[in-house]
Amino acid sequence: MRRLLMGCCLLTGLWLSLPASAATLRLVADPWPPFTDESMPNKGIATEIVTRALARAGYTTQYEQVPWARALLGIEAGRYDVLVNAWFNEARLHAGLFSAPYLHNRICLLQNSRIKQTYDGSLASLRPFSIAVVRDYAYSPQFDADTSLHKVLVQNFSQALRMLAADRVDMALEDEYVARYYLQREPEAVRESVKFVGPPLSENSLHILVSRKTPDYERIVADFDKAIDSMRADGTLEQLMGAQAH
Repeated sequence: MRRLLMGCCLLTGLWLSLPASAATLRLVADPWPPFTDESMPNKGIATEIVTRALARAGYTTQYEQVPWARALLGIEAGRYDVLVNAWFNEARLHAGLFSAPYLHNRICLLQNSRIKQTYDGSLASLRPFSIAVVRDYAYSPQFDADTSLHKVLVQNFSQALRMLAADRVDMALEDEYVARYYLQREPEAVRESVKFVGPPLSENSLHILVSRKTPDYERIVADFDKAIDSMRADGTLEQLMGAQAH
């Protein structure tokens, strides 16, 4: 009996010492090609980078795709463990812990081609225009906080682009890489009806956001950051981004 109890204690101690990677992490993202999209190879370049980094750190993962607002709510409620594609925003710190940046995004303005007046780099120059913005996205602290701007909420950039081409809004905001991805797949008439204008509104770093309701969430973030550093050092990150560019 004593040996049995000792064996049980050893097993319990071993179980408590197992890394958080013993559990499968539930990844979530919204459709945001080419960074995150379940129809793309490896579910998009950001999903592939995050999945590889977590695997290198010893974690297994499963991926689910939902609208952006639902993804954020799921992280806050603990239904998901890791949001794959998050721009930093202090308001989100109550829901989760951000990793260090693993990619960077240039947030650009697109404008309906009929408009002559344009964005000159100041928020004041945007006040005459209606601007399509994705619900619950964080573009820049100054832009997000400016209540004098006419912001039209949309579900995703695809909807914003259709509204822009149909002259239902004057401008739309999106990462330059994402916007060009969508535009390449539109008819020529749509491509000719919109144009990039002005300097980038902001340059945002891309992070994972780990739910505070996930056990060992701080450790997961630390393990991810260490894995990303090693992927930069050995060239894996550059190789993945190069493959996406081609």
